[in-house]
Amino acid sequence: MSTDRKTLEERHQMTDIERLRHSCAHVLATAICRIWPDVQLAAGPPVENGFYYDMDLAHRISPEDFPRIEEEMKKIVKANDPFERMVVSRDEALALAKAGRLGGVSDREVESIFKVDLINDIPEGEEISIFKNGDFWDLCAGPHVGRTGNCKAFKLMSIASSYYKADKDRQSLQRLYGTCFKNSTELQDHLTRLEEAKKRDHRRLGKDMGLFHIDEAVGQGLILWKPKGALVRRSLQDFITEELDKQGYSQVFTPHIGKLDLYRTSGHFPYYQESQFSPIPERDVLEKLADEDAPCASLINGLADGTLDGYLLKPMNCPHHIKIYASDHHSYRDLPVRLAEFGTVYRWEQSGELGGMTRVRGFTQDDAHLFCTPEQVSGELLSCLELVKKVLNTLGMTNYRVRLSLRDPDSDKYVGEPENWDKAEAAIRAAVQTLGVDYTEEIGEAAFYGPKIDFVVKDVIGRDWQLGTVQVDYNLPVRFDLSYVGPDNQPHVPVMIHRAPFGSLERFTGLLIEHFEGKFPTWLAPEQVRVIPVSEKTLAEAEVVTAKLADLGIRVALDRTNEKVGAKIRVARLDRVPYMIVLGQKEAEDGTVSIRHRDHEALTTQTLEEFISHLTGEIKQRSL
Repeated sequence: MSTDRKTLEERHQMTDIERLRHSCAHVLATAICRIWPDVQLAAGPPVENGFYYDMDLAHRISPEDFPRIEEEMKKIVKANDPFERMVVSRDEALALAKAGRLGGVSDREVESIFKVDLINDIPEGEEISIFKNGDFWDLCAGPHVGRTGNCKAFKLMSIASSYYKADKDRQSLQRLYGTCFKNSTELQDHLTRLEEAKKRDHRRLGKDMGLFHIDEAVGQGLILWKPKGALVRRSLQDFITEELDKQGYSQVFTPHIGKLDLYRTSGHFPYYQESQFSPIPERDVLEKLADEDAPCASLINGLADGTLDGYLLKPMNCPHHIKIYASDHHSYRDLPVRLAEFGTVYRWEQSGELGGMTRVRGFTQDDAHLFCTPEQVSGELLSCLELVKKVLNTLGMTNYRVRLSLRDPDSDKYVGEPENWDKAEAAIRAAVQTLGVDYTEEIGEAAFYGPKIDFVVKDVIGRDWQLGTVQVDYNLPVRFDLSYVGPDNQPHVPVMIHRAPFGSLERFTGLLIEHFEGKFPTWLAPEQVRVIPVSEKTLAEAEVVTAKLADLGIRVALDRTNEKVGAKIRVARLDRVPYMIVLGQKEAEDGTVSIRHRDHEALTTQTLEEFISHLTGEIKQRSL
């Protein structure tokens, strides 16, 4: 990647499409240098679905500049210049950078400041290479496609701000994003998907439909569920609760906060404190430090090393469930113990990484922890996997793959004995093989306490979402000194299974909004039926119908506005209400109702009892 230091092995693993996009980043850089020769280029790597180039430039690039830049890029593509690699010494590279030649189309009066810095970062003895295409030279490790003519199917996408080397204390830069594909057909397909994604954006639909709100006064990444969104959430919770009751889970409730020592024992603190909210000191500790006029560092260091007491907004539910298990004595006859909770947890995400409901700082997991004997692990794992499958199948999300996240034996971020990791990884591998689906294994992606099975779902426009997860954990029970009495009357350590079919209810709901484009299946829709009287003359009958449906637990609303019936229907369809009951004088006299579905133009007439029978069946079956 341009000026990004990667090992030779990593560079050789660049895919064909990454190589093409990396080459197109050089085409972009060439065009920028020709239009604005004073530009200072930093890095230009391929990324998911495209590439970018970071630059320091006095001119503030805007989308209005894109046609001009793209026109210059087309000239470079048409020239079909080869990408030529040249290995140079460190002194030669520095001389070129100080002459302004690297990241430029000619020598310049000022040095290429970022290239000088990046050359100095290259370890001694590592090969230094330059790539040339036409009059553009750049410090680059490669690889590239053969010629600029291979980069025909490109498009500039957006402009954003960035920091040099992603360090907020370094220079602010402009980041210009683009994309490139093998041919124009693939490019157009991608652009069509992006347009479809924009139509389905849960942030826009969530606002239009009144599902959720994020308020700066409350805090970034903290979701306010509005009444309609809360109904969707409640329906999801009711669905999973029914399944948990069938499988013998016990529901529990735990606080949103716990003592720091709890998370020290689990390992969540301080090892993962960069992704957690700051600890909360004890009030008397804080007052004592204030009286002593102690520096902030004393408080921070004391909380980190355990010499001061404090609390933490819980990053995970598992330590609390562990303590519930540990509060009682257990025999092997009691196991498995299955504890479930819709537990809200908190993570400190960077503000630039937050996005609607899908990346937040506070979220609720449909969490459960199972404590079982080693002999029970296989059966419990299979039940957990079947539950995840049922959730996905009920929602029509049948296009998914499975990923096994395993330990990296060379990493020190994992806790526990290697033999326990081996047993846990063998258990999840055996369980996932029963699913009859393709799966991949990814080394180094396990949680710090155990390997996991992740379900990666592809939505209706082809995007991947990591949702349900199941984890096997031999380590936290040891760290918390958990036990049960075995058939030999001796204490034994249980195995712990963590599982969450939805994962985060916030993230899952955001995905569902986009997957269904806000058109939730009837059982999930916040408003299932809207009653539309044709005129004031049938309002009384409409009120009776509305009351009858409400008494049956159907989520129904009555349109009392004075608009014409056509306008009322259009509003109901915009609100994505699955069914509309249109009640005119004739229907009132006949004792019938006219039914309209949001996706169909035609009206059907039937008795109210017939409609109720159909509707309640659809809701009970959770039909799509």
